[in-house]
Amino acid sequence: MDLVTPDAKPLLRVRQVSKRFASGTLALRDVSLDVGQHQFISLLGPSGCGKSTLLRLIAGLGQPSAGQIDWPTSACDARGLAQPELSFVFQEPTLMPWATARRNVSLPLRLAGMPARLADERACEALASMGLAGFEDAYPRELSGGMKMRVSIARGLVTRPRILLMDEPFAALDEITRMKLNHDLLALWQRERFSVVFVTHSVFESVYLSQRVVVLAARPGRIHADLDVAEPYPRPASYRTSAVYARHCERASAALESTLPMERQAA
Repeated sequence: MDLVTPDAKPLLRVRQVSKRFASGTLALRDVSLDVGQHQFISLLGPSGCGKSTLLRLIAGLGQPSAGQIDWPTSACDARGLAQPELSFVFQEPTLMPWATARRNVSLPLRLAGMPARLADERACEALASMGLAGFEDAYPRELSGGMKMRVSIARGLVTRPRILLMDEPFAALDEITRMKLNHDLLALWQRERFSVVFVTHSVFESVYLSQRVVVLAARPGRIHADLDVAEPYPRPASYRTSAVYARHCERASAALESTLPMERQAA
């Protein structure tokens, strides 16, 4: 298993970030988090704790009300601003229904000005890496829910990001499909060596996937616990039924439960 040494510069540094919306709602308060090279981190917490908000701030889809988000190892543009190499996979596949899988996946490359032929080649490679070779010319209506999400992940990977942000991408899938995609995502992460920040409500999913499970408390969102899951990869199916997996799940569950109001814990 890859470990990030204390002296290594993180890819991403979040420092005392808060977010207050125009309505007055304080979604996040004083959140600090480092994401190292080739790390897999899950953000775990109850609904409304700001997990998705934090992901969107990292992606630049909003600005923090306070604090700072830095990219210590990213190249800078002519203005001296960091150019983070990241991709975002949303809860829904958000595919263009009129476009084939190949065209959906190649979209980020074509928008960046890559020649169409090269963009299509890269898209086919990304689809093959997600087990979709032979479905390049299929339309979203012809694909299952799991296949649509595979196309969405392929689109996220086609730019070869250093950090992949994933906002509950498997929440709507059946358990068997979800477990298969968990396994395939880890295989890709090991091979391609990008970092992942993965939002989930599932204790079991977070422990299976991650090196670190960061538990957020709600209203306002803040880091309640940062738990190491120091187990080797690859993690076979048998890991899910092992005693060590159960212990990590118990620890994460206890941390999650302790974020809830006392009356809900008593219930």
